[in-house]
Amino acid sequence: MQKILLSLKQALHSSFLVIILMVFISLSGSFIFIQQTSHATTLEELKLIPPEYKPNSEEKINRANEFDPGVGIQEEDRQKAYEQAIKDSKNLNTIEKTYERNLKAEQEQNPPESFGEKAKEVIEKVTGK
Repeated sequence: MQKILLSLKQALHSSFLVIILMVFISLSGSFIFIQQTSHATTLEELKLIPPEYKPNSEEKINRANEFDPGVGIQEEDRQKAYEQAIKDSKNLNTIEKTYERNLKAEQEQNPPESFGEKAKEVIEKVTGK
């Protein structure tokens, strides 16, 4: 009697699992035909902006602030960095100072290696590998 109940339980379990898998497969197949939203512009919107229109940096920042204040701040920082790079490129002495400033900023962002990594490098130098 127990063997019959055990085999019946196993058969029900496997058939239940097969039915559940078929439901999931059919649900996932139905999502294929759902159209995703499109964030592209329409032809009418493109006609509103003349092709010769080139916004300056201030207009770009204002437009970025309209959509998301965080993006506007990033745009301002990028614009400031660009203007600073233009100023620095005019003189050879400022190029060297800029390199040192950038190197220092890079070292602050990426802290020095751990003690274990430095020890490994020293051992490799000593052993000559």
